[in-house]
Amino acid sequence: MKSKKIIYLEKMLRLMAIVVLKRHKPKIVGITGSVGKSFAKEAVYLALNKKYNVRKNIENYNNEIGIPLTIIGAKTGGKNPLRWLLVFMKWLGWLISPIGYPKILILEMAVDHPGDMKYLTNFIPVDIAVLTNISLSHLKFFKNIDEIAQEKISLAKAVEKRGTIILNIDNSFLNKYYEKINKYATAISMQKNADVIASDVHFNYIDEELRGLSFKLNFQGKIIPFRLPNIIAEHQIYAILVAIAVANHFKINLIEVAKLLEDFQSPPRRMNLVYGVNNSLVIDDSYNSSPISTVAALKTFCSLRAKRRIAILGDMLELGKKTEGEHQKIIRNILEDDNIHILITIGKRMKKAMQIISSQKKVTKTVLSFDNAQKMLDNINGKIRIVEGDLVLVKGSRAMQMEKIVEKIIKK
Repeated sequence: MKSKKIIYLEKMLRLMAIVVLKRHKPKIVGITGSVGKSFAKEAVYLALNKKYNVRKNIENYNNEIGIPLTIIGAKTGGKNPLRWLLVFMKWLGWLISPIGYPKILILEMAVDHPGDMKYLTNFIPVDIAVLTNISLSHLKFFKNIDEIAQEKISLAKAVEKRGTIILNIDNSFLNKYYEKINKYATAISMQKNADVIASDVHFNYIDEELRGLSFKLNFQGKIIPFRLPNIIAEHQIYAILVAIAVANHFKINLIEVAKLLEDFQSPPRRMNLVYGVNNSLVIDDSYNSSPISTVAALKTFCSLRAKRRIAILGDMLELGKKTEGEHQKIIRNILEDDNIHILITIGKRMKKAMQIISSQKKVTKTVLSFDNAQKMLDNINGKIRIVEGDLVLVKGSRAMQMEKIVEKIIKK
């Protein structure tokens, strides 16, 4: 339950944002989805920033407070009245002078509760709606995944017939919606016939060292080879397809966009490949976790070359009634995959899933379970040694503090 102070703050920031938007009338790209929002936001920003004055959300400014602050171009004042005064002065400055205000706003729009998206779209006139994916994530306050789907799709419905909609039709929920409104939408895909298609994805190795991904882009009858030297996960290509679709809306040359997007990098702690101790490699995906993002991370993890693979997985939170079943699915898949040699679980949910499955079948690989990240770091010595040729995946929900593990095992 929100406090009266928070409710009042949200109302004030909403009013301030409305005034700024009416004063400057920027084009607005709204991005939502269960996973992939931040990737898409960063890729779109990279594609547009050279030609236009563009602003995007910083950090986690993607909710009822963060989005108005992004529109104003200010950081939160927290508990400091003087900082809130600076926010007010910034807002006042935009009312006095239009000089320097962005032509385009790229807004990542998160939803945690039913009605969140309607609240945002009621005062933010989104011109381009991007839906990346719909899956089991942030289910805590929703009855089921269908409710999540309707909540996120409401962003696109707010744009129908007056703006542009970009949908990942490889997602079943979004494909179903696309079939109803395809004349208003741009479809992106890595599996189906669509407006923007990626195919022939493969890893690039030079002297046994991974140098990112390559794929072929099929767009408007043209086939263009694409190199992403800083990206290792196939599912991150969807962000590139979104950026191409958005850049096309703003009439940016495709070859120019392709060149710009070669510099695309994952945001921190999201599928970042870094050097680990003893000449090992670490996939740092510690920012957050959900069933679909964990499956995608494991797919990449098992596709990369390695002598031995160690998966360190923390609990996936906010899954509501699906919590137990989804953790068991992940554990069962790992135990059946010969490409993963060692499993280390962090948290009571992963531990419980492991106990249930091990009581049903014989476990033939090394498995260790710890209550939290710190307990693993305190007790791992002598049990597992990371050596040259190892590939380590670290992933878990934000509250599990999996970044502590990454900091310990990366090369200093």
